[in-house]
Amino acid sequence: MQSDRVRKLPCRGQLKYLNMKIERRAYKRVLIKLSGEALAGSFDHGLDPTVLKYIATEVAAVHKAGVAIAIVVGGGNFVRGETFSVEGGIDRTVADQMGMLGTLMNSLALQSAIENQGVQTRVQSAVNVAQVAEPFIRRKAIRHLEKGRVVVFAAGTGNPYFTTDTAAVLRALEIDAEAIVKATKVDGIYDKDPKKHTDAKRYDVLQFSEAIDKRLGVMDQTAFTMCREHKMPIIVLDFNQPGSLVDAITGGSTGTIVGGE
Repeated sequence: MQSDRVRKLPCRGQLKYLNMKIERRAYKRVLIKLSGEALAGSFDHGLDPTVLKYIATEVAAVHKAGVAIAIVVGGGNFVRGETFSVEGGIDRTVADQMGMLGTLMNSLALQSAIENQGVQTRVQSAVNVAQVAEPFIRRKAIRHLEKGRVVVFAAGTGNPYFTTDTAAVLRALEIDAEAIVKATKVDGIYDKDPKKHTDAKRYDVLQFSEAIDKRLGVMDQTAFTMCREHKMPIIVLDFNQPGSLVDAITGGSTGTIVGGE
């Protein structure tokens, strides 16, 4: 079990976060949040088949450990709605809808890759694309999980102006997940950007209130606030480290866990 206090950092106001307990434990149902950019791998955009196979292998290992898995994936390897709207002169709502279709392409690719690892997978979309994916139906999604299938949720919330981080929290709450795993390129949450600051400190555990106060930026504020209100823990880890996903979900010390108040 991890220490029940945040790693002490040399900053004022830290003491108010030290007495709130956050525990590591094994989970039976989780939602994994993947960025679209992660699927691009070494490419500037699109999908890297090698990365898809690696992700599928890691997900299959978690499935083998007896964990029910849902996934939300972004679409930034194809279109980032907000950026495309600003730089491309496209209406924001339309740009976000284009991003939703990007998440759908990623979801279909993940479905195929995971099934190639021998794990049945279903895609449920928040927008109507009946020819290629099921519509999102909460009870059906839960039933898929109960039958040992992986469920990939596509198209975010189905609404513009909401990020896929927020979609991940919403779906996690709807399917009664016990935790959200945010798969990133860094091995946890730092007090500042470790790529720019050599003295950056990594948190082993972190309170929601501190993450919000310090605007640490691993998830958007809406998503963080929802997790805090509903007591949904978040584990942030480096997905590029083999075995990190199964270790974190089964109670290991990988990454940073966010919880508490």
